[in-house]
Amino acid sequence: MPDVPARLLRGLVPVLLALALVPIPRALAQPAMATLDWTLAETLVALGVTPAGVAQVDAYQAWVGAPRLPEATVDLGLRSQPNLELLASLAPERILISPMFANLAPRLSRIAPVTTLPFYTRGRETWPQLLELTRKVGRLASREAAAERLIAETETRLAAQRQRLPARVPPLLVVQFMDERHVRVFGAGGLYQAVMARLGLENAWRGETNAWGFSLVGLEQLAGLEARLVVVEPYPLGVEAALDDSGLWQQQPSVRDDSLITLPPVWSFGALPSAQRFAEHLVAALEEAPHDH
Repeated sequence: MPDVPARLLRGLVPVLLALALVPIPRALAQPAMATLDWTLAETLVALGVTPAGVAQVDAYQAWVGAPRLPEATVDLGLRSQPNLELLASLAPERILISPMFANLAPRLSRIAPVTTLPFYTRGRETWPQLLELTRKVGRLASREAAAERLIAETETRLAAQRQRLPARVPPLLVVQFMDERHVRVFGAGGLYQAVMARLGLENAWRGETNAWGFSLVGLEQLAGLEARLVVVEPYPLGVEAALDDSGLWQQQPSVRDDSLITLPPVWSFGALPSAQRFAEHLVAALEEAPHDH
């Protein structure tokens, strides 16, 4: 029956045409995206997107901690001086940056369209900015539903963490060491403050802060504050050992009475994934800490 293949072919043509017209689900049509900014990287990963490339992957793992970058994500080199040839070889459909890297936009735009996403804008409330950022990244990555889930999950988790807090928590002073004599102390306009406010915790730092929500101060400026100290890791190389011999540090009330809290790394300039981690680590530490100081 030599005409059978011809009949089969004629019958298959309409089927193949119909299949070609079936729309690809949005979840399968995510654009390939790269970013130099760790806040945007953690948001992409939290939305279920594997970034094609991210700058300084090892440092991201040390300072941001989680969510971990997928194995498939390529390290683009320094955030301020990315490997442009490597980036171009990944053929991203879009490159996301924050205003910090705006000077690189002209060169990056020769590779792919560049979108600059601002956050931590001075004069604006932090939390609404983080929600806005999440939704913008969700739209760009065709993950709008995932963005709404991340927002709802974050709000739910923070509400649950607030219920776990001890009845009485003293004012907290959240710092991160720059060297053995200087710390960033976090206050208004930053992620840690935004999370503490949602948990109902009092921040002891009332001083001025920069656009990122911190002040750089000497240890002596912390001495007179009535507060429980919270140190966010990582410590710079050699600093932790040096503090054992630092009179300035050893005289801090929280060090003297052993109420000091130390938290694992949480990206202080992060978005909702970092907000969740900070809340969870802080509340867990406060649950375990002595409450009579």
